[in-house]
Amino acid sequence: MKANSKIIFSNQPGVHENLEKTVLRHLNSAFLKPISDHTRAAFDDVTSQIAVHDRPLVLDACCGVGDSSRALAAIYPDHWVVGVDKSASRLNREREHSSPENLILVRADLNDFYRLAAAAEWRPTHHFVLYPNPWPKAEHLKRRWHGAPVFPDMLKLGGRLELRSNWRLYLEEFCAALTLAGHRGEIEPYDAGNPITPFEAKYKASGQALWRLTAKLT
Repeated sequence: MKANSKIIFSNQPGVHENLEKTVLRHLNSAFLKPISDHTRAAFDDVTSQIAVHDRPLVLDACCGVGDSSRALAAIYPDHWVVGVDKSASRLNREREHSSPENLILVRADLNDFYRLAAAAEWRPTHHFVLYPNPWPKAEHLKRRWHGAPVFPDMLKLGGRLELRSNWRLYLEEFCAALTLAGHRGEIEPYDAGNPITPFEAKYKASGQALWRLTAKLT
């Protein structure tokens, strides 16, 4: 496979100067934006499905076309794997293989879905956020997960959190935000021997360095 994915360029020389102020503000205030009806309905539907069988839960956020969710469903066959993405066109894209019975793909706004999951006291054993759009410009800090108001709700889910990215600074910022919230994250190079997302495959084929952040949230 050949690919020519562009390397991420940012006008930030390091961790954003406003990261601490932004994260602490969100940690110490409630996210009051109304939850959309379509995401509430989607969450209720997922809740009904997972209630059929009592299984541990794996959450795959920003799952795109669902390839990562299908791979995770095979890795964790005794778990429910819930893949969430905001795009119906991506989720509905045809794939060669049928979805396994322990996989649920759902269209929802994660800013709302995370809050509903936290309020319902979801406790996934694993929580994946693989290759999100990093919003590399300095003015885009609040569009990154760790700079968003929903960040505290992401952490309330607990479990083993894993992010992957081809932009190390993104993970360094997330790690710093975890520290502010009383958690500890670790960043390491990631080989991606068997890529499980289209982005992972593309970045690897382009020869870009890949990174993984993991944290055990209590």
